[in-house]
Amino acid sequence: MELVHVKGNTYYIKNATNIGVYKVDENSVYLIDTGNDSDAGKKILKLLEQENLKVMGIINTHSNADHIGGNKVIQDRTGCKILGYGIEKSITENPLLEPSFLYGGYPFKELRNKFLCAKPSMVTDIENNLPAGLEYFFVRGHFFDMIGIKTSDEVYFLGDSLFSEETITKYHLFFIYDVKEFLNTLEYLSTLKGELFIPSHVEATRNITPLIEMNKKKIEEVLDVIMNSCMKNTFEEILKNVFDYYHLVMNTNQYVLIGSTIKSYLSYLYEEGKIKYEFVDNKMLWEKI
Repeated sequence: MELVHVKGNTYYIKNATNIGVYKVDENSVYLIDTGNDSDAGKKILKLLEQENLKVMGIINTHSNADHIGGNKVIQDRTGCKILGYGIEKSITENPLLEPSFLYGGYPFKELRNKFLCAKPSMVTDIENNLPAGLEYFFVRGHFFDMIGIKTSDEVYFLGDSLFSEETITKYHLFFIYDVKEFLNTLEYLSTLKGELFIPSHVEATRNITPLIEMNKKKIEEVLDVIMNSCMKNTFEEILKNVFDYYHLVMNTNQYVLIGSTIKSYLSYLYEEGKIKYEFVDNKMLWEKI
C-alpha cells in the first residue's frame, strides 16, 4: 500500500480497491472504503500510524465486500464511526444479505466467503453526518444506493461507477444491478469537472471521458449478445451462451455475480420492449421481439 497526496487535505491509498483519505485536522482522517478484508484494514491502520494519522471515520461508497472488508477491524481498534446510505447501510450491517440477494435464497457455504460476505459493522446514516469539506452524490447502477464522494480539493472518489479497460477487455462482463441507472450514471459522470477522478479499481485520472465511453460501448455490446441469445431460451441457457461467447469459465462466484447481472440485463431489455417471456412446460423462456 502507498499513501499518495493529491492536493490539500486529499490523499488516497493505492490498492486493489483504492482507499480515499481526507484530513479533517492535522492528525485525523476519514477513509473512503476500507478494502476487501481484515488484513487490508490492518495494513491501512499501519500505514496511517506511520504518518501519525488516526482514523476518525469511514465512508463506504457501497456495501460490496471488497469495499467494507476492513470496516470491522478498523472500527474495533479505533472506535471510529462508519457512514453509509440507504440499502448500502443495511447490507453493511447485515452482510449475509449480499450473497443471499445474489443467489436468490440462502447461500450455500461456498458463497459465504469473504469475497461476497464481509464481517458486519455498525453504521450511521450519512445524512447530516459528513465532516466539513466532503459531500456525497449518487452513482447508482452498479449497486443499490452507491455514492461517490467529492472533497473540497475538487477530487472525486467514484466507487464502482466505472470499470477499468483491463476488466472490460479481459472479462467483458462486470456486475451491474440496474442497467438503466448505470447508463444514467455514465451520463452524469460526463458532466463532472474536477482536479482528479479516482474510481475504486482504476488508476486515478484527470480525464474520465475515454473510460465512460468504453464502459458504455461494452454495455451496448453485451445487450446485443444477450438479446441475440433470447431465442425462446431459459435464463440458464442464456447465461451459458454469454459465457461461451466471451470464452469465460464458470465458478460459484461468477455464477451468482454474472448470473445476477444477466438477469438485470434481461429486465432492462424487457422494460425497453425488446424481448418478451412466456412459460412453456413450466419453463420461463425469453424471446427477442
